[in-house]
Amino acid sequence: MAAGVLAEDGAATAGGPVLGDAEFQFLRDFVHRHCGIALGGQKRQLVQGRLLRRLRGLGLGDFRSYCELLRRDPDSELGDLASAISTNVTAFFREAHHYELLECELLPRWLERKRRHGGRLRLWSAGCATGEEPYALAMVLAEALAREAGAVDARILATDLSPQALAQARRGVYALDRLGGIDEARRRRWLLRGSGEYEGYAAVHPRLRELVSVLPLNLLHEWPMQGLFDAIFCRNVVIYFDQPTKRRLFERYAAMLEPGGYLFLGHSESMHGLSDAFELVGRTVYRKRA
Repeated sequence: MAAGVLAEDGAATAGGPVLGDAEFQFLRDFVHRHCGIALGGQKRQLVQGRLLRRLRGLGLGDFRSYCELLRRDPDSELGDLASAISTNVTAFFREAHHYELLECELLPRWLERKRRHGGRLRLWSAGCATGEEPYALAMVLAEALAREAGAVDARILATDLSPQALAQARRGVYALDRLGGIDEARRRRWLLRGSGEYEGYAAVHPRLRELVSVLPLNLLHEWPMQGLFDAIFCRNVVIYFDQPTKRRLFERYAAMLEPGGYLFLGHSESMHGLSDAFELVGRTVYRKRA
């Protein structure tokens, strides 16, 4: 193929493969069907740029070949595709008011009730990305459990679609410059500073690992979990979804929450006009109606 040709059919150019009309439309349909992500027409250059590295990693010469791979075996590539086109922006204790509500009001109430009357406490970090959110939740939960007189069965489920993000979450090792949201007391208590080859990094305390289960999950597919959750954190996830997908997801979340359970969304997300199952009780904090 002649170098420097800019084609709309996905042919290679001097700068690499070009995402053609047919391939872009296929990817838009595929991503919406399998991930719920709605890609506008203006996202074409972004998708092309982000997937070029994936093509190189797979040894593929053009986007047509990549689309054929997705047709043959969609499940094997779905997580990597979702990782490439979405942005996993997260941090420890992001949107601190959510953690304050959990620490000061919800956990003391839940733990007291479950200690007296039995039952387990379950939190779900849905779209956990690289793990900062569930480990921040685990810090707050571990501290609350330490203050509680009796034993309570409490755990956190952390799920995501991205294999790379899940691998990072399972490692639980973070660069020191990623720890800005953690106060000094919690850093000393819950993080183990690395040395040697791990200089400049810190690992989460084993106690936090005991509380957190990190598992792959596509929010649009079947959910294998048994039992209900006291709270679900799904923050900065539904911003990628269209309205019908959001509506279905909120219905499913309501079915997975205890009566009076809580759903936490991201700062730019809203449930307005999408569900009657919840009431707004704080900044991007929703409670399931009884």
